[in-house]
Amino acid sequence: MLDISDISVRVAGRLLIDAATARITPGSRVGLVGRNGSGKSTLFNVITGDHPSEHGHIDLPPRWRIGRLAQEAPDGPESLLEVVLRADKERADLLAEAETATDPTRISDIQMRLADMGAYAAPARAASILSGLGFSPADQERPCSEFSGGWRMRVALAAVLFSKPDLLLLDEPTNYLDLEGTLWLQDHLARYPNTMLVISHDRDLLDTSVEFILSLENQKLTLYRGGYSAFEKLRSERLLLDQKAAKKQEAQRKHLQAFVDRFKAKASKASQAQSRVKMLEKMAPISVSALSDVLPINIPAPEKLLSPPIVTLDGVDVGYDAGHPVLRKLSLRIDDDDRIALLGSNGNGKSTLVKLIAARLAPMSGTVTRAPKLKIAYFAQHQLDELDPNDSVYEHLRELMPDATESKVRAVAGSIGFSGQTADTAVGKLSGGEKARLMLGLATLGGPHLLILDEPTNHLDIDSRSALIEAINDYPGAVILVSHDRHLLAACADRLWLVANGGVSSFDGDLDDYRRHVLSERSDEDRTDRRGRAPQPARGEARRNNADRRAQTASLRQKQSQAETEMARLTREIARLDAELASGNLYVQDPAKASKLAKTRAEHARVLAKAEEEWLAAGAALETAQA
Repeated sequence: MLDISDISVRVAGRLLIDAATARITPGSRVGLVGRNGSGKSTLFNVITGDHPSEHGHIDLPPRWRIGRLAQEAPDGPESLLEVVLRADKERADLLAEAETATDPTRISDIQMRLADMGAYAAPARAASILSGLGFSPADQERPCSEFSGGWRMRVALAAVLFSKPDLLLLDEPTNYLDLEGTLWLQDHLARYPNTMLVISHDRDLLDTSVEFILSLENQKLTLYRGGYSAFEKLRSERLLLDQKAAKKQEAQRKHLQAFVDRFKAKASKASQAQSRVKMLEKMAPISVSALSDVLPINIPAPEKLLSPPIVTLDGVDVGYDAGHPVLRKLSLRIDDDDRIALLGSNGNGKSTLVKLIAARLAPMSGTVTRAPKLKIAYFAQHQLDELDPNDSVYEHLRELMPDATESKVRAVAGSIGFSGQTADTAVGKLSGGEKARLMLGLATLGGPHLLILDEPTNHLDIDSRSALIEAINDYPGAVILVSHDRHLLAACADRLWLVANGGVSSFDGDLDDYRRHVLSERSDEDRTDRRGRAPQPARGEARRNNADRRAQTASLRQKQSQAETEMARLTREIARLDAELASGNLYVQDPAKASKLAKTRAEHARVLAKAEEEWLAAGAALETAQA
């Protein structure tokens, strides 16, 4: 059991957690939620012993192994598969000892432990996890140092999942994943066999992968049963009750205070007034939290909508190196009210497509036609690094509004969430969510006709993501979304485009269909059981194997049937020839014919023997294929 008992935690003098208690039973999958800066990651640090608690304690079973996503991405010449396999230290140590051990008893103990832990099936299990997170078999053999930081963080995630610790701590594990990797991870975590505590702002993950929500709010911890949607409902009901109780308490306070004010000067009522003063002192105020105090997000509407289509692509090839297009023969149309979500694994060309549409990348061939006066707003996570950390919010806006008055610039700053003195805050001091809000405000300044959002939610908490959903749905223009947040896509997108295999096509189905499609194509390490049996193929692979098996058995059955038909024909012919040759007069009256019939019968007998061999071979192969 993970027992958090009456802990208080401070960071830089600020009290984040105050006398909080929670008990998590073994095998529970728990989502840890709370506002940005509330202390969720700090609680992880206290659990791992990397940060002290001011008061209270955290108890864990003495032999529990804690697994946490590494803060730094792995690097080095080892292959991805080697990096992941190395994460299981016990397996690595036992395999190394097995190479040098000489004592027969110890050798036996080592081999029994390796067998119990499924050590020899581990490479297949590690490969399955890497595949689920988007690494091809060829990628898995490449050195880790060849990959970018984001991809190497996926390797770190694969390593901690492979080690299968008794307590798994994950802090925003989807930040480096695409939608496909996120869907696989949700499915994997939903069946994680040990205790898990995950910090996430992904509602879909918190609804599908956990069975409890641990809320860190008002410096306290509260455990709720169910996923995030159930938690949100229960929390709303609790807050409503708190509001009613606070209102009732306030009325009681006013009544008691009125009595004290009226009778405190009268000797005959002094004792009664004093008792009511004590009642007031003992009456602890009921804390009431607002359901959400997140500022709304505003996306300005265009002055005038344009006639459709606003963008058309006709036979377009696009890429970065001459002669090597990333996407080929694109023929697409975008209308003024389209809400399009781009699906497809990272590396298939989603960002290339949005850069092409946003006129940030020229086509290699074909024609791109944009409506006259078309305004396009393009937001991508990498743009956050382009903000000057020394300039204030006001100065960033002033650069885009050189002719506007100061009051106008400050009014715009207020409309995107930076009113008053907050507009003078240096960007370097803003949180990730505040930077994202600023960048979105800068991108949409002036009211675009087409809004392109490439992973807009990475630094936003759940309430801010809800505000973004409302803003997108209120915005009247066209929207193209690239996101690993399925809740955002489901709430905002009407059309799905699949970017894969060098092209773009409409996906026939909804996001639930796409989830099933992704999971059927990716193997899952949880299909390896605890006894170490090799992983079963994913459902898509299984269907392909079954189809191949059916094709193979159909061919064998056809061969067997053809052999049977030929055997029956030859048997009839031989019987006819035998009947003619049985006539004693044939050899006297026509010896030449008798000789010819005898030769024909011998040839038929030879062919019949061959047909029988083929029939037997086909039958044996069919039995093997069906085994």
